[in-house]
Amino acid sequence: MTEKKSSRLSDWFLSRPQTTGFLFFLFLLCLIMLIVTQRYQIFEENREREITTVINNVEQNIEQTLSNGYNVALTLALTVDNNGVPQNFEKVAEQLMRSNPELKAVQLVPHGVIKYVYPIKGNEKVINLDLYKSPKRTILEAEKAIQTKKMYYQGPVELTQGGMGVVGRLPLFINNKFWGFSAIVIKLETLFKTAGIDNKKYENFRFQFSKVNKITHKEEFFLPQQHSFKNALSKSIVFPDGDWKVYVVSTNPNSTWLTILASLIFGLSLIGLSSYLLTILLSKQGKLKRLVHDQATQLIDTESKFKKIFDHAAIGIARIDSKSGAILEVNQYLCHFLGYSAEELMQKKIKSVIYPDDLEEDQLLFKRLLAGEIRGFDQEKRYLGKDGQVIWGNVIITPLWNEGEAPSNHIVIVEDITKRKAEQEILIASQKRIESLINTIDGIVWEANPSENICTFISNKVYDILGYTPKQWMGVPKFWFSHIHPDDQERVKQHTTKATAQKRQHDFEYRMIANDGSIVWIRDIVTVINEVGQPLRLRGIMIDITSHVLATEALNKSFNLVTEQNKRLLNFSYIVSHNLRSHSGNIQGISELIENAKTIEERDEMIQLLKKVAGNLNETLLNLNNIVNIQTSIDIVVEPLNLAHYVNRTLSTLNAQILSRGATITNNVAPEIEVEYNRAYLESILLNFVSNALRYSHPERKPVIVLTCFEEKGQLVLKISDNGIGIDLKKHGENMFGIYQTFNGNADARGFGLFITKNQIEAMGGKVDVESSIGHGTTFKIYFKIEK
Repeated sequence: MTEKKSSRLSDWFLSRPQTTGFLFFLFLLCLIMLIVTQRYQIFEENREREITTVINNVEQNIEQTLSNGYNVALTLALTVDNNGVPQNFEKVAEQLMRSNPELKAVQLVPHGVIKYVYPIKGNEKVINLDLYKSPKRTILEAEKAIQTKKMYYQGPVELTQGGMGVVGRLPLFINNKFWGFSAIVIKLETLFKTAGIDNKKYENFRFQFSKVNKITHKEEFFLPQQHSFKNALSKSIVFPDGDWKVYVVSTNPNSTWLTILASLIFGLSLIGLSSYLLTILLSKQGKLKRLVHDQATQLIDTESKFKKIFDHAAIGIARIDSKSGAILEVNQYLCHFLGYSAEELMQKKIKSVIYPDDLEEDQLLFKRLLAGEIRGFDQEKRYLGKDGQVIWGNVIITPLWNEGEAPSNHIVIVEDITKRKAEQEILIASQKRIESLINTIDGIVWEANPSENICTFISNKVYDILGYTPKQWMGVPKFWFSHIHPDDQERVKQHTTKATAQKRQHDFEYRMIANDGSIVWIRDIVTVINEVGQPLRLRGIMIDITSHVLATEALNKSFNLVTEQNKRLLNFSYIVSHNLRSHSGNIQGISELIENAKTIEERDEMIQLLKKVAGNLNETLLNLNNIVNIQTSIDIVVEPLNLAHYVNRTLSTLNAQILSRGATITNNVAPEIEVEYNRAYLESILLNFVSNALRYSHPERKPVIVLTCFEEKGQLVLKISDNGIGIDLKKHGENMFGIYQTFNGNADARGFGLFITKNQIEAMGGKVDVESSIGHGTTFKIYFKIEK
């Protein structure tokens, strides 16, 4: 009966979570208010106890100071004999001051006039001071000491000797007749210090020191008043010996309320949170209880549905004993898949229906499942039907035990994929035929995704042409572009971007760097594939045209060579025609003169002239032979030559001329510079330019020749500068390197050296430039051929 009532009460609370939460809130609120009230009372009692302790300490300290002051004044009074004359005042006063360092001064005041003071230093102004001629307040307070016949403290007052202080006066009577006062002086700050009145000492308390003015009857305060303590918690004590009043005031009257308020807020927050959590908890517990009831109902329905699904599923399902491999339960589809009845299958073990060649892999995976290494696996494997036919199935195996439990049963799910496997084999065979056909094409067939810069297919021919495997090429972003020759990359990028954007077929030629580092010329024929619903693709074939390009380059080189030879032969024919005609005309004219000579002297003179013309003809023929040798040479022998070394050899050869002319020659050619050049041509070129610089030096200054080698736009340049007589390029510039051209009237000039030198430089694939001005010198710049 009790259990039923408890159950009904529990159900009532669970069914009304908000009401339960509100009741719980009220209960906790009452509890918190009780705790807060008790804490407030405790805080107030502690504050009052602290104030009491502080003011009691101050009272004890002041009382001790007043007691010490009374003893000093009494001792000082005993120095006065019955005749009213002080005895040993200085000595006694000195001992009293030494034992009471808090005193400012001690005094004997007979008949109200200060006659005796110790120490005198600092107190000179008070000697012979008549109290009865002082301010009224001083007179009133002195008379109070006489009337009460007790020691009474005047002040705090402004001391005559300076500063604030208090003066304690003990009235003396001799034979019941007033004699005067025994007095002590204490600085006010010293009194506060000995009393422990320090507003910096306590954080939550402040002191105040006051006295009622006898004239104005108003209370005067002697400490800075930063806080009003009218309504604050405070305590005070009165000292009759000076009519003083000392306050101890709490400076933080709201601290208790702030502390309590913080606790109250925390408590209310805790109450609200607890009530809210209880409401949520009860709501969830009620939902959970309903959910359990609903799930229990659904579980019964699910079991029924599962049984129907298991029996009529469109895939094969079996429950297997994981230890023995016995088939415990099968559905109709699996029976139809294998050709057995349910009874026949449940008498077999699962491995008996697996194709023998697939058993080993199946057993390895199943051992890992039993060991807990995997939580299931799937694979494609073959089964043997009842009729002996091989059947392909996609198998999923899932354990029915939880992790950490011993293996019990597992589920096998089988999907018939026999038809799909047959279709795949047909497709694979077709793909192999296509790939074989593609790989026999004399070019690299490829397909790429331009948006991702990835090649999705490439034929095996890429290995034969470029040395890369298809695996290296495919799947690596920008692999193709990164292996294009650097000089062609920008051109290829612009071409492909434009053609792809226009979605048109295009072909272009460029160089690629093969795997072995060699350069391969490629002709790429590209088709843009733009199918609806599919991303844009590029498909093409790369053809190796290296041999064609090299053959074209060789043909162009031969053509250029033949053209150049023709030009040179034509130029040579002009030279031969001009020079030989001139010499033949001279010989013919002299011959006629010989025939017409009248005397032997004239005949001999003409014969000598004929010999001279014949010598000139021979020299011309030798020069023409040199020109022919230079211009008809096709395979000039070149080798790496150290330029600085050959410059030094040239200077050694011309050493006699250099010394005779007093020339200064500076060789700034770096010793490591080498040029690919013909040895005889280099010697001839250097000898010709340096000897000309010496020959055509300025008559008014010694020759200065500077040789420098540097790079200009990637090409090696040798510069030979002199300070000679110079050449008028405006007048002779066009004929500068012509044959038999002279410009300075030198008797030994033949006009052949620069012509030969220019032909030698051009035969080596270079060129020569000149800069000159009359009277300032000449600079020749020899450009060496760029090696590629």
